[in-house]
Amino acid sequence: MDNSIKYTCECCGKSHESWPALTFISPDNYNCLPQQDKDNIAELKSDTCIINYPDQIDRFIRCILIQTVTDHCEDLDYGLWVSLSDKSFQDYMENFDDQNHETQYFGWLCNNIPGYEFSESIPTTVYTKKGNQRPEIVPHKNFDHPFVRDYYNGITKKEAERRIKTMLQKIEDHQPELKVTRSWWKFWK
Repeated sequence: MDNSIKYTCECCGKSHESWPALTFISPDNYNCLPQQDKDNIAELKSDTCIINYPDQIDRFIRCILIQTVTDHCEDLDYGLWVSLSDKSFQDYMENFDDQNHETQYFGWLCNNIPGYEFSESIPTTVYTKKGNQRPEIVPHKNFDHPFVRDYYNGITKKEAERRIKTMLQKIEDHQPELKVTRSWWKFWK
């Protein structure tokens, strides 16, 4: 039996054997909307999402999270969404094209990652990076959740490959909010 992980990249359409980045096309807040609301009150772009509810506006940005793999030479990359405050989102958008902009924001994780139960969102720190790389998120260490513990303690190669295969299976089962891509997705420009 061939145990290697093979996948077709959603961006380039080619088949690869290296580990893909596990990415979410949109925040779960967007995914839960009925189609009519997606069409009328939401705006989803490749790196931002805004939902205009009657009583509030929710703002999201796409980020990366790098999960350390303790017994392997490569880490597992995630493409995740976080919500930001209005002030942070405005600063992010004002500096979107600034290749030297480095700052940090508070954000809430807005994707339910397969293999974990999420009864509430996980608080994160969002770090923007020079060179127009996607921002990187780091969960708050003092937040008690298995995903946070795994982030700080690392996972095994076996666990990383299980996660990749689970995500690939979910994509085959036609969950359109998920995709796998090569790791160059960290750069958006």
